[in-house]
Amino acid sequence: MKKLVLFVFAVTLLFSVDAQIRTPQPSPAAKIEQVVGLTDVTIDYSRPSMRGRVIFGNLVPYGKVWRTGANARTKVTFSDDVTVGDNELKAGTYAIFTIPQAESWDVVFYTDYAGGGAPSELDESKIAARITAKVYPIEMDIQSFTISFDDITNSSAVIGIMWERTYVGIEFKVPTDAKVSASIEETMAGPGAGDYYSAAVYNLTEGKDLNKAKEWMDKAMSMIENPRYWQLRQQSLLYAKMGDKKNAIATAKKSLEGAEAAGNADYVKMNKDSLKEWGAM
Repeated sequence: MKKLVLFVFAVTLLFSVDAQIRTPQPSPAAKIEQVVGLTDVTIDYSRPSMRGRVIFGNLVPYGKVWRTGANARTKVTFSDDVTVGDNELKAGTYAIFTIPQAESWDVVFYTDYAGGGAPSELDESKIAARITAKVYPIEMDIQSFTISFDDITNSSAVIGIMWERTYVGIEFKVPTDAKVSASIEETMAGPGAGDYYSAAVYNLTEGKDLNKAKEWMDKAMSMIENPRYWQLRQQSLLYAKMGDKKNAIATAKKSLEGAEAAGNADYVKMNKDSLKEWGAM
């Protein structure tokens, strides 16, 4: 009986060890990232290899939708709106499907990026952009399917697809100029309401120059069309700290009204406590 138990234990241990063995994937996963101008671009894909096979026109048939890789759908993510051909792509993630031909490929950016494989037919409502890209022959075999970022400038880049002796480039443009111009205009215009407000609250909290804090708070409030209740709360505390209870009470009442409308019980309580402390309730 003891020998039987030991045998069963040994077999169980053997199969447990086997279950933990890891082997290389035939099409390993890859991820590439690139900043183009001020835009972050990421591509997640898998990399099948030739292994002596004829790829385009055989393993990857001409005229059929291809997942552009292996395993899960190849995905590209843009942090900003970009332009592909004449199409504007909103910031987000897309599957890259291709329809290879000998001389050119159709390239499709597809909103349904989850899952594996490619649909037998594309749903037109899910096509965010579609372009035609020229095929460039290369002189040596690229054994592993490869995607790269090529020809990078401040305002554009090319998604390069290479396998076997084929290269296809997909150019996209990023809104670098618009972003830089907006940043320049914002900086040159001086501090915004949020900057003045944050500076005022810092001085109030740290007990620094209250006159400067009031100057900044007044500037912030003049730039905000409808100050929110939490902003009014800080302004009321600043008035109180400076001994101006009349304005402190008037501002706290506005903050209380906004907090009640928003259903924020914490700010309702804080304002009521302050109003009671300042003799208004």
